[in-house]
Amino acid sequence: MRIVVIVGFLFISIVGHAQAVMNNKEEEGVKKACMNYIEGFYEGDASKLEAALKPSLYKNGYWKNKETGAYAAAGQMTYEKALAYANNVAAKKEFAKEDAVKVVEVLDISNHIAAAKVKAWWGIDYMLLSKEGDVWIIEQVLWEGPLEKSHLN
Repeated sequence: MRIVVIVGFLFISIVGHAQAVMNNKEEEGVKKACMNYIEGFYEGDASKLEAALKPSLYKNGYWKNKETGAYAAAGQMTYEKALAYANNVAAKKEFAKEDAVKVVEVLDISNHIAAAKVKAWWGIDYMLLSKEGDVWIIEQVLWEGPLEKSHLN
């Protein structure tokens, strides 16, 4: 009877450890996609965006008018527009400041889908990701900018 209990305990411990390792691997994959997204825009690196974004990307957002304080829809950014934006940053050498905010918070992970929140110099982005093979990619982004100081905490 003791052997059964000990074997059962070891089995549960091994399975629990394997699940924790798998969860860490998945979380790191989601974070990597999100960091490639931020750094792709910050560094003007279209290859990072290509690695992070699904070609059918759907990205919409709201930008705050500095004069009126009112928010307005900024329009959709497609995959092609995202790559063009990065290439423009690189061509003009208009890179993000060295200390620009780069925060990724994984909100939820399932078998093939995940949700994350990103804070960048332009604002806050909520992302939906899917898993293609072993790689997490961003399918949808909804953002609001600019990033307020109160959102840094």
